[in-house]
Amino acid sequence: MRFTCALKTMAIGFALTASGVAYAQGGGGGGNGEDLKKAETAARAQENAKSLEGSTAPKLPPATVPVEPENVWDLDLSSGGRVRIQLRPDIAPNHVERIKTLTRQGFYNGLKFHRVIPGFMAQGGDPKGDGTGGSQLPDLKAEFNPMPHLRGTVSMARAQSEDSANSQFFILFLPRMQLDKKYTVFGRVIEGMQYVDAIAQGEPPANPTVILQASIESDSKPPVTAPIAPAAPEALPSGPLTPPAQ
Repeated sequence: MRFTCALKTMAIGFALTASGVAYAQGGGGGGNGEDLKKAETAARAQENAKSLEGSTAPKLPPATVPVEPENVWDLDLSSGGRVRIQLRPDIAPNHVERIKTLTRQGFYNGLKFHRVIPGFMAQGGDPKGDGTGGSQLPDLKAEFNPMPHLRGTVSMARAQSEDSANSQFFILFLPRMQLDKKYTVFGRVIEGMQYVDAIAQGEPPANPTVILQASIESDSKPPVTAPIAPAAPEALPSGPLTPPAQ
């Protein structure tokens, strides 16, 4: 009996001691408890961050990236000056490559902005000048991405098929979020937006604004202020390439 009582006494004493330790670490009476809660919260945040790193969910591209001459598209416009457009190969690599290829071929030199809607957008890049033309290169597969259609956004025009973009593009005067993930954004104006605003309006304009010269900035071509002879590859009609009505 005495031995049993002694065991009970020892068990009770051990339980009280353990309870005292637990209370000191996580009880509601002191700063140590708050420290423990903070440590647990930090640990959970770290675990969540690790799980997100391993997630297969698509990640949003950065809103801005460093400006590199190889990814700047210069358009010298008859509306007054040079427009600098930052290309985004990180979000639309095939479309950016197409722009660079056609630009270095001289394809865009002398082409008109054939559809310009006030408060909406200016569309160009059609050698036929009526919205139905394109280059000899095959149409592009869509590269829709999360980048929004904001003022100054440059996006590819297309026909009804999502995979019908070829050479035509448009520059937005004002945001048009309803175009998001329906047209491929491949760049944005970073300088010279005043010359975009000055593009002659109309569908088509009576006296359309012309791309005097298109170049990639790393090629170091000086701005031009007078028309130059455009390249004249045979255009392949591919149907109307226009953004939707407002």
